[in-house]
Amino acid sequence: MPRISDHLNQQRPTTATAAQQDYSFAPATREKAKARVALMGVSGSGKTWTGLRLTNGLAARFAVIDTERGAASKYAGINGVTFDTLQLHTFHPQNLIGALAAAANAGYEAVLVDSLSHFWSGTEGTLEQVDRAAKKGFGGNTFAGWKEGTPLQNAMVDALLSYPGHVVATMRAHTEWSLERNDRGQLEPKRIGTRPEQRRGVEYEFDVVAQMDTDNRLTVIKSRCPALHGAAVERPDGAAIASTLLDWLNDGAAGVDPATYIDRATEPAATFEQLGALRAEVDSRGLQATPLLDPSTGTATTLGDYIRARGIALQNAQ
Repeated sequence: MPRISDHLNQQRPTTATAAQQDYSFAPATREKAKARVALMGVSGSGKTWTGLRLTNGLAARFAVIDTERGAASKYAGINGVTFDTLQLHTFHPQNLIGALAAAANAGYEAVLVDSLSHFWSGTEGTLEQVDRAAKKGFGGNTFAGWKEGTPLQNAMVDALLSYPGHVVATMRAHTEWSLERNDRGQLEPKRIGTRPEQRRGVEYEFDVVAQMDTDNRLTVIKSRCPALHGAAVERPDGAAIASTLLDWLNDGAAGVDPATYIDRATEPAATFEQLGALRAEVDSRGLQATPLLDPSTGTATTLGDYIRARGIALQNAQ
């Protein structure tokens, strides 16, 4: 059996540490959960407004992480939708982790990221980090540059999915043109969205993924919520979708609140042994990537890294 100190000293799982994993099976239980929703579409499809209504339906107090030059704020107060916002102008993946940590620290029950695409292809985004790494250390070899880009991208997605509240993310879609017949039977070009502007396969990480088109039609293309499977809605009411989602999310046993682990991790009197046991619990619950602000420095980190750093500091002080 691994010792408590092993949990504080181990880094991310590797082949060498795989033997420490607990492989005991247990009966599956359904627990209450938080929403993980992605809305993708071309410009003008209604992603931002639908995202705002949906997030507001999930939680009355929510925050917007805005990469769209204040686009969300133009809707503030319409139909009673009010929110706090943080505008970002550079989109290093760690900036999203920092914004999520600040939102968690402020106690926002839900966040809307509008849009997640910027952290992929925007200024300082993952693609730029890969290109920079390739030129700096790998002679321009972009493939080798992913040795630095992939961990940054994965850490960002892990923090997003581990946020201790509801998460809604919009994503721009790659635009293509298709000739389609209009209501007069004439062929005319129409913009359609294909895959999202994010790393291929990112949609697998969300519980619900919906595509929006230029007619403001929402089509659910993936859903773990049975009531939303295959749904197609004209000019969707995000609040109604949120209500359906909440019925599904709240149908289960009381889940684990990540905030309780954060409170235990930041308890000033926590001992080395207590932190080791806590790290083991956090690992077993898959909450290592939960974003938080270090109380002593105000810097963004994750729950797993914070517990480990505190444990090492206590060990060194002995």
